[in-house]
Parts: sequence; structure tokens; C-alpha cells
Amino acid sequence: MDFIESYRRAGKIACSVRELAKNKDYIGTTLYEICEQIEKQIRENGGSPAFPVNVSLNEIAAHYTAEPDDQKIVEEGDVLKIDIGVQVDGYIADTAVTISYNNEYHSLVKASENALKEALKVARNRAKSSDIGKAIENSIIKSGYIPIKNLSGHSLERYTIHAGKSIPNINSFGSFLLESGQAYAIEPFVTLKEGIGIVYEGKVANIFAIISRKPTRDKEMDSFLNDIWNRYRSLPFALRWVIDNYDEKNARFMLDNLKKKKNIHAYPTLVEGNKMMVAQSEHTIIPHETFTEVITRCDTS
Repeated sequence: MDFIESYRRAGKIACSVRELAKNKDYIGTTLYEICEQIEKQIRENGGSPAFPVNVSLNEIAAHYTAEPDDQKIVEEGDVLKIDIGVQVDGYIADTAVTISYNNEYHSLVKASENALKEALKVARNRAKSSDIGKAIENSIIKSGYIPIKNLSGHSLERYTIHAGKSIPNINSFGSFLLESGQAYAIEPFVTLKEGIGIVYEGKVANIFAIISRKPTRDKEMDSFLNDIWNRYRSLPFALRWVIDNYDEKNARFMLDNLKKKKNIHAYPTLVEGNKMMVAQSEHTIIPHETFTEVITRCDTS
């Protein structure tokens, strides 16, 4: 079970960098600086980012990472979600924290944290995924908020973040049983009652992943595609990560063409339907026969 040790190492790193981020005051800091700092900390601690750090503000629930030299800053009153992925030998720990710089939304953040705690009480070997969703939804509604219905947790596999099984954030039909030795990310997303509890795709899509290595018949693009595969395989990456070897304008051009050829998929930002504030909390777990290991939980968190 050597792979479990890789998961544990990834989880320990993810927990460490998450807690550092959680305790920082990012007001006045650019999203570029936040992403670069956290990704650097992951590498310095012996891991690799499993995906570009997500820094999603306010009504953006997920999938925003900084553009190269992104000058957007965190402002007073913002609600900042930081989603962190760490991989060790391809085994992934996925965790997230929400930081509110607005007193009005501290209870929203707390509602996501409480929902995650309730979910972890249910998440055991052979537990039904629907029971986890029910625990999350009940906790959120009890707090006076509503869950995001079309976002969910997910199973994890080596070099694969979304490995085919979804853990809902609501009580739902259809279910599967959690398996011993399998990694899962559980991530409640919470919004205000004035929201509709559904996210839609935004206009920005700046996180990418290879979905096909089929040759394009363009020597430069094929070389670019192979280089990305060798560095990141099927894991998501950002434009920030490839302009160390390529001119930014040319890299953008090749990414656009590879999207059109369906070699690369772009992940759009996900925005709450009524543009209401969203909070997220997340841990990665591995159920065992007699207990559940929360690999991204620190001794002090």
C-alpha cells in the first residue's frame, strides 16, 4: 500500500500550505501573487501542484486561477476561496478554504465548514454517497443557507482529479458505496438564500488539461503538446506554467488551436446563477475498514 503513503505526504503538504494561506491577510495582494506563492510553497515542501491554485472571488464558485501577471487584487469585503491540489507521484490531495473579508459573510463560511464536518461524520467505508449529500444539505439548510446543487465532491485516482464518482452536496437519488483504500474529495459549496443554488459557466476559461494526444500535423503544436504531457500528463495546468519555455502570445495561440482540435479542454469559471456569494470547504479522505483517514486535516485544524 505504498500509494497510501504518497497520498499522506500530499495531504500533509496540502494541509500545511492551506493553513498558511488561511491565516494570511490578502487584502491588496494580487491573485497572481497568491497563486505563485502557494504553488511555490507546495514545491518547496516536496510536492507538485495537482492543478493551478484556484482563487475564486465572491460569486465565482470555482475554476479561476491567475493569468500571467494578473493584476486583480483582493479587496476589503471580498470572499476568497482558495482551492489547493498537491500531488506526490501522481497521488492527489485536494483541499480548500474560504476567507471572508466581510463580517456579513463570516457565517456563510462557517456554514460550509460545519457542513464538511457533518459530512466527515458520515463518510465511512461502505457509506452511501447519498447519505453524505443528505448530511451536507441538512447542515447547510439548518445554518440558513442553501447548497450549490450542481457542484459535488469526487473520487480521486492517480493523475486524475475527477475519477468518475461524484459525492453530492444534496440529498439525491442514485448512490454508490465508499470503498476502503479509495480517495475521495468532499467539498460543500454554500450560497445565500437569495441565490438559486446552481452555477453556470462564466466567460473566463484559463485552466486547461490534455484530453487527446492525437497528432495535429503541425510540428510546433505537436512539440508543445508533448512538452505539456511530459510535464503535467492529464492534470490541469495554467498558461502561467508554460510561458517559462514559450512566448506568451504564441502559447495562447497554440492553446486556442489545440482547444479547437479537441486536444485540450478548457475549464470555464463557475458562477452562482444569481451572482450571490459562495463559500467552499474541502478535505480529502481515504476510508479504511475500521476508520476514515482525513489526509488533508492537520492536527490543529
